Amino acid sequence: MTQTFTTQHLSPDAIAQLVKYLPDYIKVALQEKSTELECSLEATIEMAISNFLDEEALSFEDCLLAQRLKNKN
Repeated sequence: MTQTFTTQHLSPDAIAQLVKYLPDYIKVALQEKSTELECSLEATIEMAISNFLDEEALSFEDCLLAQRLKNKN
């Protein structure tokens, strides 16, 4: 199965769906981090996921995982 990336960022709709299922304490922590970083909730969640996959990444575009998948195909 070939995986195709159509977007490099999470949409507000995608974040709304994801956040709906998170425990309240996680929602609060993400909101606090967004305020601290002065960025959107979408950007904060993207940074968290990217940094989990690649410690030096701040966004999906920075994440080496995307490059590895591209090179694999």
